[in-house]
Amino acid sequence: MDIKRTLLWAVLTISGLMLYNNWLIYDGRQALFGPTPLTPSVSVAPDPKDTQSSASATAGPAAAAPASTPTGSDLPKQASLPKPQQAPTTNLIGLTTGEKHTIKNDVLELEISSTGASVINAKLLKQLTADKKPVTLLQITPQNQYFARSGLISAASSDLPNHTVPFVMSKSGRVENKNFITYVSEKGGVRLEKTYFLSDASYVVEVEHRVSQIGNQGAANQLVLYSELVRDGTAVSDSEFYSTFTGPALYTDKEKFTKIDFSDIEKGKANIPKQIPAGEPGWIAMVQHYFASAWLPSDKTARDVYVGKVEQNLFRIGLQTPVPPLSAGISHVEKTRLFIGPQEETLLETIAPGFDLIKDYGYLTVIAKPIFWLLEQIYSYVANWGWAIVLLTVLIKLIFFPLSAASYKSMARMKEVQPRLMNLREQFKGDPQKLNRAMMDLYKQEKINPLGGCLPVVVQIPVFIALYWVLLSSVEMRNAPWILWIKDLSVPDPYFILPVIMAVSMFVQTKLNPTPPDPLQAKIMMWMPIVFSVMFFFFPAGLVLYWVVNNILSIAQQWQINQMFAKRSTNR
Repeated sequence: MDIKRTLLWAVLTISGLMLYNNWLIYDGRQALFGPTPLTPSVSVAPDPKDTQSSASATAGPAAAAPASTPTGSDLPKQASLPKPQQAPTTNLIGLTTGEKHTIKNDVLELEISSTGASVINAKLLKQLTADKKPVTLLQITPQNQYFARSGLISAASSDLPNHTVPFVMSKSGRVENKNFITYVSEKGGVRLEKTYFLSDASYVVEVEHRVSQIGNQGAANQLVLYSELVRDGTAVSDSEFYSTFTGPALYTDKEKFTKIDFSDIEKGKANIPKQIPAGEPGWIAMVQHYFASAWLPSDKTARDVYVGKVEQNLFRIGLQTPVPPLSAGISHVEKTRLFIGPQEETLLETIAPGFDLIKDYGYLTVIAKPIFWLLEQIYSYVANWGWAIVLLTVLIKLIFFPLSAASYKSMARMKEVQPRLMNLREQFKGDPQKLNRAMMDLYKQEKINPLGGCLPVVVQIPVFIALYWVLLSSVEMRNAPWILWIKDLSVPDPYFILPVIMAVSMFVQTKLNPTPPDPLQAKIMMWMPIVFSVMFFFFPAGLVLYWVVNNILSIAQQWQINQMFAKRSTNR
């Protein structure tokens, strides 16, 4: 039994370290083991001498794009999709120095630059930071670059309305309960009219691209509309003790949800579906903890997907939609949607097929989604996310009560025979084989399963890990108070009261468990509450609350079972 318990703790410890190591690699940070992952570097402007080569990785796909970016030669064959010429440069300076206009509703405020009519700033008015200011998701600063852009490319002409050329704000106002703003640019015989519509209380911006041919020039017959999300490769992390995904993602009906690491784009190893077929849903996104942005195109035509490196520490994910041949006086309107907002699960489910997958629970989604649904139902009655977590933990504990009881009974019986096990260790101190045989005989005599205390716990692990990800991923916990000093369940306890309570509860649990015969193992068990409590000092209060409640319930259950066995021993 001692060897098996030692091996079990070793396996759990190594598994935990490996999981944490993989999280670090996933987040682009220094790994505990193995090679160091790609570390994003500070963004710098490209050298003018390199414009010819670097520009090809900037807007729609180009002939000299990176291996991970689709080009005219490697895109799926389409008669209507031309091979584009040299793509325009990024022009970050133009984005920030051009004339800017604002469109807003009660939840979202967008700042649009006249350079490319690109969205360069987005504030989430109902999502507040620690200093009570709106969360700024899209922005262009010396530290962060994150924006949405669109435009036209063509194999016949590089002089078209794209994200680097000036647009003129032609009109703005309100129509059908929507605020709107329209920009116009004319170049290369083509007129692009871009209109943003923003409904009340909505995080979804309707974007209308109206493409017209000017005169009888032929360039308008070989056009491709591209829509991109561009951001720096710096990971968003709220703690050094846990990490969440930051980077591009996409959805297709066949491949479902696909996340793309910035490091894979950097190395040209991004493996993504290259096309969203006509008639099938699909979208592209930039995802970070709690928030996301996404282009959601119509599904009437096939759309090509690409990712690429724009410049140092600046990456993109984009969609291409071929524009049908035009003639003078005829316009083509391509409608798409731009989502910029929080990962609220009930909100995401209403926007597009599969869009709720942006709130990513990983491999345990099948368990995590019902858990969140149950948490949300409880919240609808108690109107407090803290109490909802408490009640959910109690409910899950009740569901697993029979398994937990079996585990605690096994540990209580092990505690009963502990003195006899210690005598056997002394008796067969120099003969491990005889010791193991004697221990097995004792277990058989007392009808004890040495693994009886472990197996019921193992069955519950997936559920508790899924609950962990639910609490970690839910933006609903941001700025959500519980009681007294807990004003925000998504940030650490400001006075470390919950982590201290958790440490005490873990210490009590350790005392209720059988003391390991091995002195080293006993010391490890005694130090574990301290180690875990130090980690939980930096975890969100909602997560620590869940562990505290779970520990208290476990202590009560284990104490009651221990008392039952103690009375039975007294009556013998």
